[in-house]
Amino acid sequence: MLKKIRTLSRFVPWGICILIALLIVSGLRLSSSWDMWFFAVVFVYLSWMGLNDVMQTKHAITNNYPVSGHLRFLFETFRPEIRQYLLESDTEKLPFSRNQRALVYQRAKGESDKRPLGTIEDAYRQGMEWLPHTINPTKHIAINDLRTRVGGAKCLMPYDISLFNVSAMSFGSLSGNAIMALNKGAKMGGFAHDTGEGSVSDYHRRYGGDLIWELGSGYFGCRKADGSFDPDLFAKVASEPQIKMIEIKISQGAKPGHGGVLPAAKITPEIAKTRGIPMGEDCISPAGHSKFSTPLELMQFIEELRSLSQGKPIGFKLCIGKLSEWFAIIKAMLDTGTRPDFIVVDGSEGGTGAAPVEFVDHVGTPMRDGLRLVHASLVGAGLRDEIKIGVAGKIISAFDIARACAIGADWCNAARGFMFAVGCIQSRACHTDLCPTGVATQDEMRQRALNPEDKSHRVFHYHQNTLVALSELLSASGYNHPKELNANSVIHRNELGRAVPMGINLLQLEAGVLLKNNAHEYLDKHFDGLGSYWLEASSANW
Repeated sequence: MLKKIRTLSRFVPWGICILIALLIVSGLRLSSSWDMWFFAVVFVYLSWMGLNDVMQTKHAITNNYPVSGHLRFLFETFRPEIRQYLLESDTEKLPFSRNQRALVYQRAKGESDKRPLGTIEDAYRQGMEWLPHTINPTKHIAINDLRTRVGGAKCLMPYDISLFNVSAMSFGSLSGNAIMALNKGAKMGGFAHDTGEGSVSDYHRRYGGDLIWELGSGYFGCRKADGSFDPDLFAKVASEPQIKMIEIKISQGAKPGHGGVLPAAKITPEIAKTRGIPMGEDCISPAGHSKFSTPLELMQFIEELRSLSQGKPIGFKLCIGKLSEWFAIIKAMLDTGTRPDFIVVDGSEGGTGAAPVEFVDHVGTPMRDGLRLVHASLVGAGLRDEIKIGVAGKIISAFDIARACAIGADWCNAARGFMFAVGCIQSRACHTDLCPTGVATQDEMRQRALNPEDKSHRVFHYHQNTLVALSELLSASGYNHPKELNANSVIHRNELGRAVPMGINLLQLEAGVLLKNNAHEYLDKHFDGLGSYWLEASSANW
């Protein structure tokens, strides 16, 4: 009941305008005051404005908040940088900076992202990392060339993935309209859309955009009644041409090692159908998988999924935790000969609709550290050429992509950047079902304000314009493709204030060094403590 009251309360300002307009108009015949006529015109106009707001589908804010929603657009008449100061009273706690969010809006709307009078970033932050340019720039790089092929020796259907894609956000956490906008944008731009662990919904299928099917511990979309994995149902869904890759979610950056619960009250018939769960019961996502409990069993599961999917790329996503557990996965690959086609490294700075504060702030490895560990250890194990690496964790600009590729990524995923493109304003009400823009809600009235047709173009433009900016960065630095970048391609200012190549501060292993019998001695000699983790790791257990 309280939720319905809060939902309807957004119409109160419009209703007040209508009431005042009626009262003034009804009293005009008793008064000849010009003041009365003035206020009559004002409130009749505001009443008409509110009617127009609920009829239009371009702006979700004014559709959901007739009349009062225009205050936001009043602020947008200022420069974007100033606008953010006005809108955000506690900017330091927001997951993205004012300038990052403004950049997404400009690119999504197709507006110019050019900026006069130099940088507006903090001078110290702006001088921390940069790409050295060259006097002899390379030719223009077509954004269609900014792709990488995913698929190892056993993969029968490799996929040429874009260097910039939609990260995992499931139907249930996002509205159906938001899912459709993201997927249609992905279809228009030829990039991939990760389903999140909520499985493949009808909204994902509507426009036919390329999908990465994320398989979480709940096995939604391919589960039996008891919650265990159903191979026959998996094979049926995986056979759909729209699904290009399958990703096993071992852990999520924002809350690694933590399960989830979708309360029964929030489960709609559509969510129940999509996930394969009953109505009227809480939907449980366990912290761990029931299909495997050791690194060797994970390798067996990868082989099983590869066979059931008729040879599509199979990989897994994780946020790096205990180093011995990651090394155990490396040893399992070496012991079995099984190789995932890809690994997605999720950073602890990643986002979610809701997570315990301690997990958000203090659990899991940040993206850069996790990415470099995965890249370096695959090099050390002689596996790097066989496995592609994706990455997620506050990727939003072309420089973010370039830097991640320099550290070791083959492609990047973004979640909140694309959420901004479809209209998210960072109200941080994702867990309340009261999202003001219709992005992260299952409330039919609220999500109706988000027009998939209009927002899909913003998703497309954000992707395209970011890759255009990436191609310009690469050209100015003398590269033809991000795969040419390495850790020394980016200059970093260290804690002593010296500008040095970023690779100096990053983990680097010699090719094949982990295949030697004395690998732990090498690690201890060059990297204090790593040797003990390698020695402790076993492919037979975590």
